Amino acid sequence: MAESRHSVFRQFAASDWGGFLKGVEKEGLRVDSNGFIAHTPHPEALGSALTHPTITTDYSEALLELITPVCSSTSEMLESLRNTHKFVQKHLGDEVFWPASMPCELNGDASIPIAEYGTSNSGRMKYVYRQGLAVRYGRMMQSIAGTHYNLSLPDSFWEKWQAVLGDKQSLQDFKSDQYFWLVRNFRRRSWMLMYLFGTSPALDASFVEGVRHDLSRLDERTWFGEHATSLRMGDLGYHNNAQSSLNICFNKLSTYTQTLDRAINTNWPAYEALGTQRDGEFIQINTNVLQIENEYYSAVRPKRTAQSGEKPIHALESRGVEYVEVRCLDLDPFSPVGVSEAQVDFLDLFLLDCLLSDAPHIDDDECERLDDNFKDTVAKGRNPELEIWQAGKRTVIGDAATALLDQLEPLADLLDSWTGSDAYRQALSAQQAVLSGDRLVPSARVLESMQASGLGHRDWTMKMAIRHQNTLREEGMDASVEAALVAASKESLAEQKRIEAADTLPFSEFLEQYLRS
Repeated sequence: MAESRHSVFRQFAASDWGGFLKGVEKEGLRVDSNGFIAHTPHPEALGSALTHPTITTDYSEALLELITPVCSSTSEMLESLRNTHKFVQKHLGDEVFWPASMPCELNGDASIPIAEYGTSNSGRMKYVYRQGLAVRYGRMMQSIAGTHYNLSLPDSFWEKWQAVLGDKQSLQDFKSDQYFWLVRNFRRRSWMLMYLFGTSPALDASFVEGVRHDLSRLDERTWFGEHATSLRMGDLGYHNNAQSSLNICFNKLSTYTQTLDRAINTNWPAYEALGTQRDGEFIQINTNVLQIENEYYSAVRPKRTAQSGEKPIHALESRGVEYVEVRCLDLDPFSPVGVSEAQVDFLDLFLLDCLLSDAPHIDDDECERLDDNFKDTVAKGRNPELEIWQAGKRTVIGDAATALLDQLEPLADLLDSWTGSDAYRQALSAQQAVLSGDRLVPSARVLESMQASGLGHRDWTMKMAIRHQNTLREEGMDASVEAALVAASKESLAEQKRIEAADTLPFSEFLEQYLRS
């Protein structure tokens, strides 16, 4: 029962709790001074995108991804992220780091360069995977950026939690079960994150050139959704028909890996028609529904750090869930680093309550309703009359969100009493102010700011990008932090060369071995 788990947790002491472990992966495009996607190579000063521990690229050569280490506090994580941003900004020359999820000006697929990772087999594998995304879905979708938030709890907590619940499984299996418990409730509530944190209600006209859509004009270069919170997570963003029928099951580890494995090993006729090679060059890893696990688009993923050459699904099967990755967060364009302290603290509170609340398995009917909740919120979440499914009935979205936030109050007070601060109450109060109308939801704030400035998506975001760049460059960096980042960049370049020199297998054999593994 929900109350019993919350009651048990309230009997813990601060020493039993141990706190959250957290990290973030933040994406963003490099953009030239005209507001167009950059065509320059990954800056050498930022090291090797293949091997650098904190600075890499996602789909495009222009799409940077900044990664924090695992941190034990929000302040530590955001300091790490800010330092990496400062280092990047110092080495961008006259380019800027795009702070919005929806991209800058584009000129079709050909204008979006695929990321390069060198000549090693592992580097070529990353390139071929991205080439596969291009031939399957086009490159436009891959120019979108977001923030992925990773959260886990220490073993000291899990050991105590397992003991008080009287569970007799291995600790590894118990942790996996509990993380999936959290994920099931996340699936039930993920719509609320899009309502509270969606920040992509508008986009540049170049993104939908020649595409049918139902958006409205903001100006001659900008389209927007009348009530949209996140175009990034809607039909124009991370969406494709091949995956719509996957029915990946998030009820427990075994059903998740089985259904995901089926998708990785099921042939898809349209992809088979493309073939794996064109003019002697690989254009996709295979012709299955998913080339690899990472191709599956979802708002949340249970994760386990994979070893070198190990498939993510095998890491999960052999060693269980290590953390959960929240993948549905838009970039906060008002923040120089794309995310704020209050947002992170709220996410911690939100995710912990997902663990502590009742979480029955999700059947097919509920799964469909949850998907509808999410889709409706990203497309029309700012419509005050929108109704979603909550607790078995249709409820006005504002009322449903208010009820969920009210439910978090005792937990926020408990965590603050343990930490000797008011961070969680403040984070919760910030979202309650949004629901009360004292503050705008971020998607409305973005539109209001654009309209007040008289600028469309490209020029408004460019203005914000320059503002953030100036802020971070003026702050400067601690000399020791900068020296460590310089050393990491140099070492990553050397490591890439070592990997390339050590390769002996032809790529075709390397790929065959990987697919057989």
